[in-house]
Amino acid sequence: MSRGGRRIHLAAHFPGVNSTTVWADPRSGSQIDFSSFEHLARTAERGLFDFFFLAEGLRLREHAGRVHDLDVVGRPESITVLNALAAVTDRLGLAATVNATFNEPYELARRLASLDHLSAGRAAWNVVTSSDAFTGENFRRGGYLDRADRYTRAAEFLSTARELWDSWTPDGAQRPFAHSGPQFRIGGGFTVPRSPQGHPVVIQAGDSAEGREFAASAADVIFTRHSTLEAGREFYADVKARLARYGRAPGDLKIMPGVTYVLGDTDAEAQERAAEIRRQQVSPQNAIIALEQVWGRDLSGYDPDGPLPDVDPDPESALVQGRVRVADPVAVARRWRALSEAKGLSIRQTVIESSGRQSFVGSPATVAAALEEFVAADAADGFILVPHLTPGGLDDFVDRVVPLLQERGVFRTEYSGTTLRSHLGLPAPVWKGRTP
Repeated sequence: MSRGGRRIHLAAHFPGVNSTTVWADPRSGSQIDFSSFEHLARTAERGLFDFFFLAEGLRLREHAGRVHDLDVVGRPESITVLNALAAVTDRLGLAATVNATFNEPYELARRLASLDHLSAGRAAWNVVTSSDAFTGENFRRGGYLDRADRYTRAAEFLSTARELWDSWTPDGAQRPFAHSGPQFRIGGGFTVPRSPQGHPVVIQAGDSAEGREFAASAADVIFTRHSTLEAGREFYADVKARLARYGRAPGDLKIMPGVTYVLGDTDAEAQERAAEIRRQQVSPQNAIIALEQVWGRDLSGYDPDGPLPDVDPDPESALVQGRVRVADPVAVARRWRALSEAKGLSIRQTVIESSGRQSFVGSPATVAAALEEFVAADAADGFILVPHLTPGGLDDFVDRVVPLLQERGVFRTEYSGTTLRSHLGLPAPVWKGRTP
């Protein structure tokens, strides 16, 4: 029976990093063949999702000087893939993660505007930053940005890109642009006419105070990782409360946590499947690596089925390169020890219980009800689903959960518009260009 609650937004994340994907599963396919991207994107569009989301890797991540082979070790450039997907999809939004630290506004604004034209208004940019000198070695600027300066550059980068997009009027007249600021000093003529959305949708992924403020001031969607209903509600309330000081309404920013799901014919069957999937994701080797990422020490001599180390983490460690650093490893280690002692968990069991995203586990009816509850409780506006299989990991959700959400009246039965902004219910950007 339809209850007609708040509408849920859904997006699909192409899996492959952070030990989410179960590569050992015989159904798991390539992480680089176009057919994999096409299958997942077509499935998401069949499920009437808002957008398809690609991560970015600018350098192969290393662990103790070696590439961590449980992650994807080869990923193509996001916008290139999405340009190709624009030709085989009709309504699905296409979101690229692109780093604001190691790109330039003119070049990136041009590529994103081109994607928006080629897709008839479905482009999105997930703005990320980096203070990682290891990644910076691939670029001429190197790792010069201090962590505190990441969002300073990102904020000016985004505002500059919007100046470029606004250098063409809505009726198609081109105006010269000029920008002079601490980070960028550029001027000239932008080559791409104003795109169907005016500006591509802007997504921001970050949970720090700076990240929340950046999202409140400038983003359309925030991608977060809050793992419980209560944590989600606290984050939601905090970020939405920040919008007013920028003259924005609560609906102007959609909050969409990245989540996993596991389905079964019954709740008990789904729980069994979920436990097995987590064991596959966190192998004994992967458990020790996950532990080392927190402790910053060589712990290869520890037994994955034994207790946690009694030594403290090394906050200054360079053991792991190319991965986001744990903000407070000592605090994380303290929480893991408390969990391990309270439940009598081994290293591997502690990692399994501590490192997963919020997962919706159960029968299709149970998962549909839980998703609806999360949104109704103001813990999210929707979800970015991260399946554990490439490329077919979204199939069962679209076939079994989406129809139930539609029956409940909380998910669309058809696309009502053609652009990503229309899917998300976002206002059109106000043109702020220069008059003649």
